[in-house]
Order: sequence, then C-alpha cells, then structure tokens
Amino acid sequence: MKNIIIIKRLPFGGNFLAINLFGFIFALRELNPVELNHELIHSAQQRELLYLPFFVWYGTEWFILYIKYRDFTKAYYNIRFEKEAYRHQHDESYLSSRKHFSYL
Repeated sequence: MKNIIIIKRLPFGGNFLAINLFGFIFALRELNPVELNHELIHSAQQRELLYLPFFVWYGTEWFILYIKYRDFTKAYYNIRFEKEAYRHQHDESYLSSRKHFSYL
C-alpha cells in the first residue's frame, strides 16, 4: 500500500518534490516510478528503525554533514539514507531483495 498525499506546498519548503514522514509520502504532484521507488526505500528505512529514531539519526547526520561541508545540498546528498535511496531508485525490484540496514 502506498500512502501518497498530493499537497500544494511541502512542510519544510526547499526545492524538494516529496517528503516521506512516518511512511506517508507528501508530494507536490504524482510521482513517476523512480521517484516513488526512492520514497518507498525511505519508508523501508523508517520502518526498520521504528520511525522516530530514523528522523533523529537523519537530522543529526545532516547537521554534522552541514557543518563539514557548509552546504545544505551537499550535506543532504551525503546522508547515508539518501545515498541508499538514490543508488537504488532505478531498481524497481530492490525492495524485494533489500537487506535490513543496507544504508550502513
């Protein structure tokens, strides 16, 4: 089941098309298969970390990377969760064979 909610504006602004919060995907428009797969990978990551720890880890890692790079976008693309999602977003069968904690 895919919980996709089309909205006019994302809660955190920025240049993003979608955000995944607790397994609910908020998007500015319908997502293509690659974009949807990217968000579904985040759903799997969130579930295996029981949601709240995922967001704590994600935010902490982004903050540390932001201090390191002094660049919002570079920090974002270097978050381990994003690296996994971008690396496998074109592989529609990835989630069926994905091992737990693949972002480590």
